[in-house]
Amino acid sequence: MSGGVVPRPRRMRVGVPAVLAFGSNLGDRAATIRAAVAELEREPAISVEAVSPLYETPALRVGGIDHEAPAYLNAVARIHTLLDPLGLLAAVNRVEDRLGRERAERWGDRTIDIDIVDYDGRESSDPRVTLPHPRAHERAFVLVPWLDVDPEATLAGYGRVAELAARATDPVRRWDERATS
Repeated sequence: MSGGVVPRPRRMRVGVPAVLAFGSNLGDRAATIRAAVAELEREPAISVEAVSPLYETPALRVGGIDHEAPAYLNAVARIHTLLDPLGLLAAVNRVEDRLGRERAERWGDRTIDIDIVDYDGRESSDPRVTLPHPRAHERAFVLVPWLDVDPEATLAGYGRVAELAARATDPVRRWDERATS
């Protein structure tokens, strides 16, 4: 093929589909989320299929929105994995640890947070990994980017992601990296 672009070989889609949500409000937020996605792609049992654009949201605390805290960048990735839910949790925790995640305060500021939002449409109340993620159905910062990677998505036990996103009240806006340069 002279003069043409050679497409990058893709891994065969095996395993089960899952949805991961990324959030970062410390340091170079965009670079950290990109690094997290790249780290997950290097995991042999994970294939990253699609990643949403970045969205910016104010920090959300247990008591509500905290406009004084650094804002978050958020993204969602659709993956396929050979790992079971606990294995996937261990993999995302390893990536978080490598990227400097500290778990000092619930809903506190962080370099990176990776949540398993959906795992093959399964529902589980296992305290180690609740499926789907307990608050995903009400968080625009998860639902809106999820629609970018899967406009027909549904969240087990809650319904169509598009309908959930329309009801979510937390502020979310598409982030333009050029506007911050």
